[in-house]
Amino acid sequence: MSGEIIQFVRKKLLDNKESITFYEAHRLALLGEEYLLDLVSLSYKVTREYKGKGIQLCGIISAKTGNCPEDCAFCAQSIHSKAPIPISPIIDPPLILKSAKEAEKSGASEFCIVTSGNGPDKKTFRKVLDAVDLIHSYTNLSVGCSLGILTEEQAKLLSKAGVKRYNHNLETSRSFFPRICTTHTYEERVETAYLVKENEMELCSGAILGMGESLKQRVELAFELRELDPTLVPINFLNPRPGTALARKSPLTPIEAIKSIALFRLILPRSILICAGGREVVLRDLQPLALLAGANGLITGNYLTTPGRLPKEDLQMITDLNMSVVKHISSS
Repeated sequence: MSGEIIQFVRKKLLDNKESITFYEAHRLALLGEEYLLDLVSLSYKVTREYKGKGIQLCGIISAKTGNCPEDCAFCAQSIHSKAPIPISPIIDPPLILKSAKEAEKSGASEFCIVTSGNGPDKKTFRKVLDAVDLIHSYTNLSVGCSLGILTEEQAKLLSKAGVKRYNHNLETSRSFFPRICTTHTYEERVETAYLVKENEMELCSGAILGMGESLKQRVELAFELRELDPTLVPINFLNPRPGTALARKSPLTPIEAIKSIALFRLILPRSILICAGGREVVLRDLQPLALLAGANGLITGNYLTTPGRLPKEDLQMITDLNMSVVKHISSS
C-alpha cells in the first residue's frame, strides 16, 4: 500500500538515523493528498528530532537593485525582463546598518546583504565590507551576504570580515536549469557553493519552487542540495512577476507547497529550512502549516522586490503554534 512508504521512511529517519534514497523520496512525492497530513506529521517529528522546536528569523536587504545582466526567467531585476522595478546602485553602509537594526528589533538574529548582478564589482564589494563592519559594531546580528558568483579572493575577504553565511541558491535542478537561465551555468553556481565552504563560511543554498519543474526534478534538486550539505536551505515559491519570462506561470497551490516543504525536510533533515519569498502569495492562510511541515526558519519583513508581511504577524504565528524564536539552531 502507498502509505507503507511513510512508515518505512519514519523508521529510517527516526529509529535508524539513516538518510532516505532518491527512490524512497520520489515515492513520497507521488503520494496523493489523502496522505498529506501523515507526511506533515512525519516531517514535524523529524524536525523536532534533528533540529528542535525553535524558529530562526532572518532579515534581508536589497542593497543593490536591478540592472542585472543575467537572464534568469523568474527575476524582475534582469535587464532581459520588462518588470517595472526601480533600479538603484549600491546603497551607503549607514543605510544598510539602519535596515539591520530594524530587523534585529523585529526578532531577527541574522541579516543578509543582497546585491543584484552576476558578481560584485570593486565599489559594491567595498561598500558591502564596510556595511558588514558596521553591523558587527552596532548590532548583535550574524551577518550573511548574497552577492552572486565569487572569486577566490572575494570569498577569503568576506570570511576574514566575519561573514558567517553566504547565500547562493541552486534555484532549480540541474536538468531544469537551462530552461531558467542561459547566461551562466549550473556548474558555476555549484563552484561558488563549494568556494564558500572552502573559505570557512556556512553555505546557505536553496530553491525557487513552481517554475515549471516536474515533481521528479523537485526531488532531484533536494538531493543535489544534500550533496552540497548547506547549513540553511531557503525555500522560495515562484511569485510570478509582471514583465518576466514566467509572468504567466500559475503559482503552486498551497497544498503543493506544503508537500514540497515536507519532502525537503525528509531529504534534508539536518539543514535549517527557511520559508522565504512567495510564501504569503502561495501559502496564504496555510502559512502556519509550513512550520509544522518542516520549515524552521523564516525570512521576515520585505524581500528584494516584493513586500513580505509585518514581522509582528510572523511572531504571532510562531506564538500561536507554541513555538519560540531562537537566535541559533544547531547545525548538527
